[in-house]
Amino acid sequence: MRHILPFFLILILVGCDKENNQVPDPVVIEDLYFPPINAETWSSVSPNSLGWDEVVLNELYDFLLTNNTRAFIILKDGKIVIEKYWGNNITNTKSFDQNTNWYWASAGKTLTAFMVGMAQQEGLLNIEDKTSDYLGKNWTSMSTDKEDLITIKHQLTMTTGLDFRASDVHCTDPECLQYKKDAGTQWFYHNAPYTLLGSVVSNAAGVTYNQFTNTRLEQKIGMSGQWIRSGYNNLYWSKPRDAARFGLLILNKGKWDNQVIMSDMDYYNAMINTSQDLNPSYGYLWWLNGKGTVIYPGLTFPIITDVAPNAPSDLFAAMGKNGQVIDVVPSQNLVVVRMGEAPGDALVPVEFHDAMWEIIGRVMD
Repeated sequence: MRHILPFFLILILVGCDKENNQVPDPVVIEDLYFPPINAETWSSVSPNSLGWDEVVLNELYDFLLTNNTRAFIILKDGKIVIEKYWGNNITNTKSFDQNTNWYWASAGKTLTAFMVGMAQQEGLLNIEDKTSDYLGKNWTSMSTDKEDLITIKHQLTMTTGLDFRASDVHCTDPECLQYKKDAGTQWFYHNAPYTLLGSVVSNAAGVTYNQFTNTRLEQKIGMSGQWIRSGYNNLYWSKPRDAARFGLLILNKGKWDNQVIMSDMDYYNAMINTSQDLNPSYGYLWWLNGKGTVIYPGLTFPIITDVAPNAPSDLFAAMGKNGQVIDVVPSQNLVVVRMGEAPGDALVPVEFHDAMWEIIGRVMD
């Protein structure tokens, strides 16, 4: 496995010559398969029929198991190629299967990005609106003029300017939300302003966040997850196949079979492309590969690398604590889901993610 992070930390970027190319606009595939909404059936295709190397595939399974993976799915053209589950001796979980619910952690941020887009599509909000229009004045401890600089778009792009040196970056109470820089001039992976997007959407829509997610998304594509509060955080829990369904929807540009879920293609394209000039590897709460530089959670400076150097350059990813991942690769019509416990001690297991893709690449080569 490559030792990426130690190498990263000595490469403080002051400039980058690599061109900041946008993710290619994915093509909607007319014959892309979609599983039934109200059934457990899901068509599959064998790795062998695709010419995948089954010897290396066993190496991939060993790697995933060794790194505390509990669920792993690969979709090709919407069909299941790989679906594996492992029990968990650490927490005495004797089995883990397609009906087991698991938390998305920060991979759920991408679900929130989608729900904000749905709210804008319905005219309930505009991402250029002030956050205080939906949370009320004094949702922070900042002066009114500074607070009013923060928009929903700043929350989507991690550029609120709030002070990340707070003792608890998850705390959403006003006393925890202090001024550091003007909105739009600082990128930092600050969880609290992200979490408040759920309240922005629910206040705009006049329903709970779970109700909004259910009626605008889950019912339409067969998902059955739920947002559950954990301290200040609001975590999405679902079955692994629900994560695969969401990835498939995103692969097909917000369209489920013949039903258009997200019609606002301007928002969709902005969501999966560079959203600001501070961290080119970040869209609207999605991580973007192939950009050449990235600021990872916990860092204040960019690193000269891609999110996953061994993965296809057009990959964009939902990534969360302990290695929760939904990868979308438009050029290959792939969706990859990994759920499980921490594969190591890193705050963000980027080494694991990249090493996983190094093996996947050899499986498919």
